[in-house]
Amino acid sequence: MEKISAIIPAGNEEENIKGAIESVLWADEIFVVVDEESNDKTFEIASSFGGKVRVEKHEYVYSALQKNWAIPRAKYEWIFLLDCDERPNDKLVKSIKDELEKPEYDAYEIKRRNFFLGKILKFGGLSNDKVVRLFRRELRYEDKRVHAEIVGFSKLGKLEGFLVHHTFKDWDSYLEKLNRYSIWGAEQALLNNQKAGLVNILLRPLHRFIKQYFLRLGFLDGIPGAVNASLGAYSVFLKYSILYHLKMKSESPKEKEAK
Repeated sequence: MEKISAIIPAGNEEENIKGAIESVLWADEIFVVVDEESNDKTFEIASSFGGKVRVEKHEYVYSALQKNWAIPRAKYEWIFLLDCDERPNDKLVKSIKDELEKPEYDAYEIKRRNFFLGKILKFGGLSNDKVVRLFRRELRYEDKRVHAEIVGFSKLGKLEGFLVHHTFKDWDSYLEKLNRYSIWGAEQALLNNQKAGLVNILLRPLHRFIKQYFLRLGFLDGIPGAVNASLGAYSVFLKYSILYHLKMKSESPKEKEAK
């Protein structure tokens, strides 16, 4: 089997980092990259493993930059990237090992099961959630502030099994993450010169809720499905409200007077 490096980006993840590392002890190297602004015991807990677990601190700007900094610093040709709130199940681990006996693709897509408020979300568009997490070291994430994906592969394979994704720990951390991603989304939208008028601020959140809750059957997930769809709509509202503010700040005084 070809050798593999597991990369785990982390920041203030003292409750999750031990389990994340233990879930990839089958890898030949485990490279934990800790946000240098992290102020809990994430670094100390990860460092306590020793052996093939390597831990470094690096300034965190946004996710894609952090991952792209780490990838070329891994030792081995193949990369398995794991977030701290994810765990590969046994079938996925076996599928990775089997595939690396004789790889046929440059990157591999993995199914993900999302837990929210104690329930697996099977509807609302999340039943088909897939992420590319096994790939050759020469590949990189696209330079986007939020929801960046691996690019540059010529052929994409699929693996058996799935990642278990625990999206919710507590309300403080969940809402902090939602706000952070909304800010990053607004900054990316500003770079893409997207509009931030009333249509986007008021109607896009409504569209998001209708699509996720009704058209994609999110209501079949019960109360967790309703809460998830509502928060999704709120994140869209927040993104375009922040985008409007960023556009106002970036305009010259003459442009503001013209309005």
